[in-house]
Amino acid sequence: MADEHILAVDDEPRYLEIIRFNLERAGYRVDVAASGEQALEAVRASEPDLIVLDLMLPGIDGFEVCSRVRERSSCPIIMLTAKGAEEDKVRGLRLGADDYVTKPFSAQELLARVEAVLRRAHPPEGSEREPGTISLGDLRIDRQRKSVTMAGRDVRLSPTEFRLLLCMAVNADVVLSRDELLTQVWGDAYKGEDEILRVTLWRLRQKLSDDPPRYIVTRPGIGYMLTAPG
Repeated sequence: MADEHILAVDDEPRYLEIIRFNLERAGYRVDVAASGEQALEAVRASEPDLIVLDLMLPGIDGFEVCSRVRERSSCPIIMLTAKGAEEDKVRGLRLGADDYVTKPFSAQELLARVEAVLRRAHPPEGSEREPGTISLGDLRIDRQRKSVTMAGRDVRLSPTEFRLLLCMAVNADVVLSRDELLTQVWGDAYKGEDEILRVTLWRLRQKLSDDPPRYIVTRPGIGYMLTAPG
């Protein structure tokens, strides 16, 4: 039985009730907020294990909520977007959201995304084996502490960003296809969702100050590789 704490944020009472009902039925502890202001207050009061966040909120919208949460926390965020709102999806991912669900959605789809994001945030005990630290040039990845430094500077990553970086690090100097990365980091259901991979790699490069790219190398038409500058 799940016992993670989830904050659901939506200004539409119907959606908020659907989200709460289905998540509680699956065993999650759920708090709700109907505005960006309420969401930020809830996060300050008790940081949840995951936030399900509608982007189209009155006042402080979901984009601003996502940005403010990311200033202080790596709490996973699943954003709710309107059908066809591709620009909103990309903007939310760039601000640090980990995943998205498009309205209207089924209970099964929402639960699957919640479970996938929580698995990435809390991998099974013992799933990250030795070596404890991976070093590539100035990049250091501590698998047990889930911490990253670049040239001695601490780099705060979301759980999804960390898993993507770790996946590439244990396959250093090997080109991984988009579908390989999507399957290994997000899961089988994410094959073909190149946008979420592309934007997450963009965030990683920004946080690692890897611009122009030296560590995360794109092989056009093939995939991506993590390597030490040589």
